[in-house]
Amino acid sequence: MQGTARRRPFPAAAPGSPQPPGPVYPGRHGAVKNEDTFKTSPFHLDLWFYFTLQNWVLDFGRPIAMIILPLEWFPLNKPSAGDYFHMAYNVITPFLLLKLIERSPKTLPRSMVYVSIIMFVMGASIHLVGDSVNHRLIFSGYQHHLSVRENPIIKNLKPETLIDSFELLYYYDEYLGHSMWYIPFFLILFIYFTGCFTPVEEESRMPVAALLLMGPSSLYYWYLVTEGQIFILYIFTFFAMMALVMHQKRKGLVLDSNGLFLFYSFIITLVLIALWVVWLWNDKILRKKYPGVIYIPEPWAFYTLHMNNLHAAKESL
Repeated sequence: MQGTARRRPFPAAAPGSPQPPGPVYPGRHGAVKNEDTFKTSPFHLDLWFYFTLQNWVLDFGRPIAMIILPLEWFPLNKPSAGDYFHMAYNVITPFLLLKLIERSPKTLPRSMVYVSIIMFVMGASIHLVGDSVNHRLIFSGYQHHLSVRENPIIKNLKPETLIDSFELLYYYDEYLGHSMWYIPFFLILFIYFTGCFTPVEEESRMPVAALLLMGPSSLYYWYLVTEGQIFILYIFTFFAMMALVMHQKRKGLVLDSNGLFLFYSFIITLVLIALWVVWLWNDKILRKKYPGVIYIPEPWAFYTLHMNNLHAAKESL
C-alpha cells in the first residue's frame, strides 16, 4: 500500500553466531525474561527430603542424642553431642533455604532473602548457646515445666543475683534466639511460596513421594511450633498463605506441586497442634506454666513433667 512504510526484517544470523536476545523486561532486580512469568518447576523431592531428614536428625534429635549418649563422652563442661548437631543444623539449613529460593520459578527479592538468612544464622547461633546450657541443666535436676525462679536448683543459688543471670540466659534462648531464628525461617518459606503458582491445572498435583513426605514434614512443624512457642508467627504465616491462594485463584492461578506440599503440611500441622492442646487441656501443672490465652505446652516440658517421673518410677522397681 502506498504511504505505508515497510518494516525491514532483521538480517538472518550467520551459522554459529549468537542469536539475538529475546524480549527483556525490567524487573525488581534488573532484567527479567518474559517467559519466566509462568514458568513452573517440578516437585523438589531432593530438597524436601533433605529438609525433612536434617530437621528430624539435627533439630529434633539433638536433645535426644544428648540424653541417650553416655555422659562420660561429653562432660558437662564441654559441648554435648546435641551441640554438634545444632552446629551442623546452623550450616546446612541456610544452604538448603538458599537452594530452595534458587529453584523458584519466579524472581524473588534477593536482598530480603539474604538479610533473612543472616538473621536466621544469628538467631540459631544465639539459641545454640542458650539451649546448650539449659539442656545440660537437666542432668543437675532442672525441670523445664517450671519457670526459672521456681526450679529447686535455682532457688538455692547464692548470691541471688545469679538467678537474674539464668533468667537472662533463658531470655536469650527462648525469646531473642527463637525470634531471630524462626521469623526469618517462616519469612523465607513464605517468599518461596509466593512463586509457587501456575495457570496449568495439570501442574497442581503432588506425586506419591510428596504425599509420603507430608506426614514427617507436618509432624516436624508441629514440634517446631510447640517447642519454639511460635504459634502466633505460624498462624499469621498460614493466614497469609491462605489469603495469597484466594487472591491468585481470582487470577486463574493455582498452586504447583511444591506449593501444595507446603500448604497442606501447614494444614496438617494445625490439626496436630489442636489435638495436642485438647489432650493436655486439663493438665493443671502445665496450665500454671502457660497461663496466657494461647495454651500450647512445650513437648520437653511435658517430658520433664511426666516422662521423667515415669522413668524414675521404673528404675525404683
